[in-house]
Amino acid sequence: MKKICSIIASLVLLSSCGTMGSDTGNILGSILGALGNENTVNSLADLVIGYVKIDQSQLVGTWKYTEPSCAFTSENLLAKAGGAAVAGQIKGKLLPVFQQVGVNANNTYFTFTDDNQFSAKINGIPWNGTYTYDPNTGTLKMKSLLLSSTAFITRSTKGLNLNFESKKLLNILQVAGAMSGNANLQTITDLSKNYDGVRLGFNMYK
Repeated sequence: MKKICSIIASLVLLSSCGTMGSDTGNILGSILGALGNENTVNSLADLVIGYVKIDQSQLVGTWKYTEPSCAFTSENLLAKAGGAAVAGQIKGKLLPVFQQVGVNANNTYFTFTDDNQFSAKINGIPWNGTYTYDPNTGTLKMKSLLLSSTAFITRSTKGLNLNFESKKLLNILQVAGAMSGNANLQTITDLSKNYDGVRLGFNMYK
């Protein structure tokens, strides 16, 4: 947790461009505005893959899509990108992409069983198979005849996030019936180029 706290200090310095104002709390609030009323330290930890451990029993159940999500592969990359404020911007850019594809809470969900089976629908297109999960790294590997992919699980205030490498997320959306020529899908690739170590996906609630 000390590393996460150091990120907060780094973000304050970055935001001031070398000039610290008299009201540090206002500066920090501006940088982390996307967090709303959440606890700052915990919320930053939730943006780093593998930082908060989630065991398989917490994964079991049915999870419905609520909004786009993103996470970073390390605390350093989170700090370099600009922290939670940038995470909020990334999710804002993903939202119209998901909306145009047709992804919503009524047609997108994942169900995980305790015997390592999963069933899902993305934009109403079924995806079923087996999974393996490593709670130490938050790595979720899903395999089926239709599609195999690796997701990275992080915690959120609404439940869990299933985050993917940008190319994998593109494949999932395309398999789910998205138009491969849709210009908006390029946003997913652009985001991964602009922010090192970012993973993109679905915020899910149980």
